[in-house]
Amino acid sequence: ASSATEQVLSAESHRKGEKRKSLEEEEKNGREEFVEKKVCKGSVSILGLKGYVAERKGEREDMQDAHVILNDITEECQPLPSQITRVSYFAVFDGHGGVRASKFAAQNLHQNLIKKFPKGEVVSVEKTVKRCLLDTFKHTDEEFLKQASSQKPAWKDGSTATCVLAVDNILYIANLGDSRAILCRYNEESQKHAALSLSKEHNPTQYEERMRIQKAGGNVR
Repeated sequence: ASSATEQVLSAESHRKGEKRKSLEEEEKNGREEFVEKKVCKGSVSILGLKGYVAERKGEREDMQDAHVILNDITEECQPLPSQITRVSYFAVFDGHGGVRASKFAAQNLHQNLIKKFPKGEVVSVEKTVKRCLLDTFKHTDEEFLKQASSQKPAWKDGSTATCVLAVDNILYIANLGDSRAILCRYNEESQKHAALSLSKEHNPTQYEERMRIQKAGGNVR
């Protein structure tokens, strides 16, 4: 796409030994796959987060991308499990063929997430949050497909989705399509920055994605 949206997460404070885990959500041969990456060690302190955004329309007539920055949705997610004290949500949607899919996702994905977020006590916060993200993506997709197919003519819009859900000091990454989530890490000793990819792109140039498309009955040219 000629348009681009860049999402930046900024920690208000830095602690050595912070623990962050990422979730890559994809469907491979009809099976959902979760991938967990441990990029730092554990920490007790809860880091403050603020979201910032920069966007560029490119050569298109309309900005087809959308984004959502919700620095704190803790109250909206109540009653929370006792292990959770802070929930933040950040998302980027790269529209394809129009703005309706990306705007629909921007307006509804976090609302569905809040409704499905674990309430009360749970056995495993991590497993429950991962399942919540997967169910939220599927539900939002079904909602848009239902609305799009009811139009005359039917809408043909599409969109990528990359969502960063910060639950205390753990980052859960859920993504569809070829938008990417990247963590920028600063090394105090070398005074250099390094980029760490937190998601895997879903596009036909990737062998696994091409095989998934073909097994689902699609064609890749």
